[in-house]
Amino acid sequence: MEFLNPNFLYLLIVLIVLIAMRIVFFSKRNASLQVSNVESLKIFFNKGATFKIFLLNSLFVIALTFLIVSLARPRISSSDKLVKVDVVDIILVLDTSSSMLAEDFKPNRLEAVKKAAQDFIENRNGDRIGLLVFGKETFIQCPLTIDYSVLSNLLTEVTVIDRKYDGTAIGIAIANGINRLRANDSKSKVIILLSDGSNNSGAIDPISAAKMAKEYNIKIYTIGAGTRQAVTYIPDRGYIKNEIDEDTLKKIAAETGGKYFRAIDKKSLSNVYEEINKLEKSEITVSYFTQYREIYLYFLCAGFIALILYEVLNIIYFRRII
Repeated sequence: MEFLNPNFLYLLIVLIVLIAMRIVFFSKRNASLQVSNVESLKIFFNKGATFKIFLLNSLFVIALTFLIVSLARPRISSSDKLVKVDVVDIILVLDTSSSMLAEDFKPNRLEAVKKAAQDFIENRNGDRIGLLVFGKETFIQCPLTIDYSVLSNLLTEVTVIDRKYDGTAIGIAIANGINRLRANDSKSKVIILLSDGSNNSGAIDPISAAKMAKEYNIKIYTIGAGTRQAVTYIPDRGYIKNEIDEDTLKKIAAETGGKYFRAIDKKSLSNVYEEINKLEKSEITVSYFTQYREIYLYFLCAGFIALILYEVLNIIYFRRII
């Protein structure tokens, strides 16, 4: 068990100090009590006055203790462990430019490569995977992680980039992927580029970026989406040519020792898995954390119950007027 707001527990120390002060400074002081009926007072003391006072005081202290603990927000985690796993570090680089709205793949290119990326994630086991999306600029959607459920959820939220960032800067995207991987001490580092390959933005040429990746021993596997079949009209985006630059995607992959595949060819995708499985893995220590279960409500309820009992007994035994 741990506490979300542990500083509130210092109030317990204050409570202990106050109790000690009461015992030391007030226990020997004379007290007076006005009663309407002396016989009632005799009956009270005959039934164990000391025990009743102790019981009432104890209930009050217990109530305060439970309420203070509930403020500290106690919670329980079912699992918290360190595990050593063998991994390959992989960055998925996903094209989200407006050309990915072309409908030569159904429902469109973007959904096709998202499906390919989803299939890829589901077939990995233990590898650290991150997600970058790009248009004219590149944005980190998810840093390297082995929490595939989080990664998959973030992938489903990917949409075509805002018009002010529209464009296809493959070179910039690869360079950002390199920055995410180059400092890692993994033996195998991989970029998987999912795009139509039609580079039209950015100051870095895709092939030059691929050469940079090679310098850092990063392999790039490219997955292409698109055909050259007619055009697609998209509201607010106009007509989109159904183009695909397979030559560029092939050259990027070849420069780093990777391979080029088609987006909707599941057999080809299985080849991607096999290629990555052949790579040398690195052993890392990973912290596994499960969801916390909040239990402060139990302490809160116990505190209120003790407080109610205190008030009820106070009224019954001391005949306190409400």
